[in-house]
Amino acid sequence: MGRAFVREGDRFVAVLDDTERAMLAGLMEQTRRLLAPEREATGDAFDDLVASMGVSLAAEDQAPEEERAAAEERDPALDRLLPSAHRGDEQVADEFRRLTEEGLRQRKSGNLDLALGRLAAAYGDRVVLGEAEVAAFLMALTDVRLLLGERMGMRTEEDAAALHEAMATVSDDDPLGYAMAWYDFLTWLQETLTYAVMGEDPDAGGDPGT
Repeated sequence: MGRAFVREGDRFVAVLDDTERAMLAGLMEQTRRLLAPEREATGDAFDDLVASMGVSLAAEDQAPEEERAAAEERDPALDRLLPSAHRGDEQVADEFRRLTEEGLRQRKSGNLDLALGRLAAAYGDRVVLGEAEVAAFLMALTDVRLLLGERMGMRTEEDAAALHEAMATVSDDDPLGYAMAWYDFLTWLQETLTYAVMGEDPDAGGDPGT
């Protein structure tokens, strides 16, 4: 089992085995693809640049927003990762999302790219973060937890309590139990990095689930 993040001078280091790093990287890559799906190149430099900014000049994309929304289902997980800033006014929320969502997607994708790079650059089992990389890594972990929690139907504290209670009767081969184990692992990893930054060492960096 992995070793918690600890501070070593001006760096933060965790020891994660091959399976832990591969699973964490896979979850981060899935989250990144949801936030920034790959776009096929058109061959036109200008069109490709515009598309990379989240803008489309295609005729079919110029229809009113409500018509496009009816034709395209939005993944509910995106509303966890990109929450509305105006929950009481749907029209204002839609306009705010139109103006800000692409930038937020890019920032979150950038955090995930950095985290994936740190995992790929692991020295043996050691995952090393510089002080300037910690915030991005923590935000990447948050977004992966949000996505995994949404997929498990964990949207409220009551949902979380019910799922943890259900774990007592879940069989070893149930995918839900497997997903919950990784959710708990992500929570533990995030907490140990937070405590390391704060200069605290709860339980001497115990293993997840203990």
